Amino acid sequence: MYKIRLLLFVITILCSSMAYAQVAGITISGLIKNKTNKLALSYANILLKTEIDTVFVGGTITNEEGRFSLARIKPGNYQLEFSLSGFRKQRQSLFVGSLSDFLEIPLVELEQIKDEKETKIDEVVLTSTKKNEISNQLDKKTYSVADNISQSGGSVLQSMQNLPGVTVQDGKVQLRGNDKVTVLINGKQTALTGFGSQTGLDNIPASSIDRIEIINNPSSKYDANGNAGIINVIMKKNKQNGWNGKIGFTYGTGSLWERKENLPTIRPQYTFTPKINPSLSLNYRKNKVNLFLQADNLYTQTLNKNEFVTRTYDDGTVINSQLKRNRNTNFLTTKAGLDWNIDSQNSLTVSGMYGSEKIIDRGDQPFFNGDMSQRRRLWQFLEDELKTTIMGTASYQHKFKEAGHLLNVGFNYTFHREDEKYFYDNYLPTSTGTDAFKLLSDEQVYDFNVDYIKPLKYGRLETGIKLRNRSIPTNMNFIPGANSVLDVNAGGWATYKELIPAAYANYIFETPKWEAELGVRLEYVKIQYDVNPNHPTYKSDSYNYTQPFPNLRFAYKLNDRNKFSIFYNRRVDRPNEVDIRIFPKYDDAEIIKVGNPELRPQFTNSVELGHKYNWDNGYLYSALYHRFSNGTITRISSIVPKSTLVYAVFQNAGKSYNSGLEMILNQKISKLYSFNINGNLYRNQIDAFSVTNLYPTPNSFSAEMQKAISGNVKFNNIFKFSNGFDAQLTAVYLAPDIIPQGKIGSRFSMDLGVKKSIQNGKGELFFNATDLLNTMVIKKQIQGIGFRYTSDDYYETQVIRLGYSYKF
Repeated sequence: MYKIRLLLFVITILCSSMAYAQVAGITISGLIKNKTNKLALSYANILLKTEIDTVFVGGTITNEEGRFSLARIKPGNYQLEFSLSGFRKQRQSLFVGSLSDFLEIPLVELEQIKDEKETKIDEVVLTSTKKNEISNQLDKKTYSVADNISQSGGSVLQSMQNLPGVTVQDGKVQLRGNDKVTVLINGKQTALTGFGSQTGLDNIPASSIDRIEIINNPSSKYDANGNAGIINVIMKKNKQNGWNGKIGFTYGTGSLWERKENLPTIRPQYTFTPKINPSLSLNYRKNKVNLFLQADNLYTQTLNKNEFVTRTYDDGTVINSQLKRNRNTNFLTTKAGLDWNIDSQNSLTVSGMYGSEKIIDRGDQPFFNGDMSQRRRLWQFLEDELKTTIMGTASYQHKFKEAGHLLNVGFNYTFHREDEKYFYDNYLPTSTGTDAFKLLSDEQVYDFNVDYIKPLKYGRLETGIKLRNRSIPTNMNFIPGANSVLDVNAGGWATYKELIPAAYANYIFETPKWEAELGVRLEYVKIQYDVNPNHPTYKSDSYNYTQPFPNLRFAYKLNDRNKFSIFYNRRVDRPNEVDIRIFPKYDDAEIIKVGNPELRPQFTNSVELGHKYNWDNGYLYSALYHRFSNGTITRISSIVPKSTLVYAVFQNAGKSYNSGLEMILNQKISKLYSFNINGNLYRNQIDAFSVTNLYPTPNSFSAEMQKAISGNVKFNNIFKFSNGFDAQLTAVYLAPDIIPQGKIGSRFSMDLGVKKSIQNGKGELFFNATDLLNTMVIKKQIQGIGFRYTSDDYYETQVIRLGYSYKF
């Protein structure tokens, strides 16, 4: 009789589980024992019902060790019922929150009864619930790259341009007007996107990306870098059984016409520039092993820069110039690996990534006098650069018997080579000069981490350690020719070394009304920068510190539709190796960029108050935020006596502030149309400061306090027509803003994309056009030491693309 009851119960549970198979949610687990002898009870029944109307939600039985788990449970208030023949039935209330994927119920002890009564299985009522598509967490926003139709087929940087809260300026992403953003790939810092400061995003194919996470207020489990927040890029990976995959091909073209005519005597601008992006994703899974491969190649020709500059000096000298850069880029990324489920509790993932970025720049930079009657100089250059990245990763995971109770151990090795060659021709009215230089940099990074997660009844505990060892030996060889203008004494070698051990703990607590997250990360940082002792300006330097980086979050749920949160965290922006690199860079002939080994970290404290209001077909998200930084890192431009050359050197400029209001309105009007509007209004301030640029000779600069109110608005329209036809129209407006020593003007662009599902949903065609009206122009005004300049950059922004993909 017992076996029959058990069989009926299992069948009932299986049927109910099938009914809820499409609803994602939380996993609840626990352990049931005999109260008298403390032995585990196997085959005990567990039922989960709603608290108000006791409607059946799910159920299971304990295994031989007395453990149970219930998966895919939606957040809410429930009643748990425990029963076993010969024991008293026990009930307890349970709140399931949205902050943890796993909840561990405290030990349940059932009391044995002397007179066993026949147990009857209650009638089971099955209900269906519509899946809530809106996340209830206010600390992270997640966006699918596939949904961003208007930017499909481009780079990761381009795919971010239309995301709420994100802007792009000078090839870098900004969060709420701040470019101090840490970019991760699959939760890890890599050489592809930069260890600390961001890099390379415009060359990584978006076809290799699954989704993008924006974390404005990171917890202590993340590295402390990036005061504006973290962008986590999740690459594609499939785990379906058997052979499966996806192939794709995109072709595009840009610079459809000249927006501004070249200055005289230089080579033509790129027009009708091709963009070619093939991609392949393969996956094979059988039994305990899953093999995966993702390969993407992005070839582009681009009018990378087309900047017209007028410099006016205090002595009345006026120089007009144009910097035009035609760029050819080929970026290949390949990632392959295997997942091995050793047993039910242990798994191992081993993967490798190879990236190759080839850049050829052909540039022209003419200089004319104020009335354009005389060419003072023509600077032509060829840049030949190859960046090679090799990564190896091993990740081990142990699952304890409790669901969600995990131990993760990881090791990551990165090798990144930067092989850069520049060749210059310098045409003067009375002479011609030729110059060249070669830079070779080999970066090696070793990362080791251990992370531990323990689910609790009302939240979870996270803790871990991490160790990073990073070294970058760099060699710069200047090769002067006739009438050289290079500072050959500023070459030689330099070596950057970084050691960072860190430990963190993070506790998350949740009740029906209140949420709390409290964490701290402790980092010890040791930086050593050794330079060529013959360098005319800079000497070897180092620094170290031990600093705590706390994070706090408190939230209150007013009701099912309203939630308030308050955040605090402290973060750091350490100077990256390129920020302190001692070698002058001549990619602009008369604005020379140089690093600064004396640069120190920028520490930032931030507070934020967030609110989210949900309704059936949309939501409104609002956030008030304030950041204040010490040691603000920025470039300072200056000139030396009896010279028109401008030297831009990184400096710590003192205190700065960033305060603002961000709002996101998302509304589904009908099955056909939905929209979201993102607005960000902020105030930037840099306090008065004085610094001294040491290169090439000491010169001091003082600036008054700068402040400006700026912002941006994005209007995203989404259309879902019948027969698998979708469209997207996005408009972006960026208001004027302050930049180091100056201002940047307003910008506007509009993007359009359409896609059509074909071949029974396995195939997809898309067409898109960026900057439809060709209105995106970067206009700047800079006030330097002894000079000022204005610039208008008519670089390539308008691109049309056509693509196809097929899943198999």
